[in-house]
Amino acid sequence: MQQLEDRDIEWIARNVDVIAVVGLSPNETRPSWGVARYLQAKGKTIIPVNPGHAGGTILGRTVYASLTDIPKDAGVQMVDVFRQSSAVAGIVDEALTNLPDLKVIWTQLGVRDDVAAAKAGGAGVTVVQDRCPKIEFPRFL
Repeated sequence: MQQLEDRDIEWIARNVDVIAVVGLSPNETRPSWGVARYLQAKGKTIIPVNPGHAGGTILGRTVYASLTDIPKDAGVQMVDVFRQSSAVAGIVDEALTNLPDLKVIWTQLGVRDDVAAAKAGGAGVTVVQDRCPKIEFPRFL
């Protein structure tokens, strides 16, 4: 299982360019901000999703209230989830319905929902749970 997940993470790190970060905080001391800034520094396009800051900017990018509000042609390939595990099912449903280029659902450390992961996987989406791209990507970039 570890080898398979490592191959998936390597593919994601090298091939995914547009990432919606659900729960991205404008607070530079929050983990979500640090991870998003790292991804941006690696050339990834970040799309912030945070209803409390919708219409503003975080890391120079327009913030959307939800995944549904992101333009369909934005090319979101990955959703990185900085929310509680109980929110994952709804995020997965919204992503599957509204993001035509979706390839990956990624949940951060301590966040997992195996039922939602199975649903996404069944729809052909790669799922990585309870991991952090800022920790995992350096092995492959």
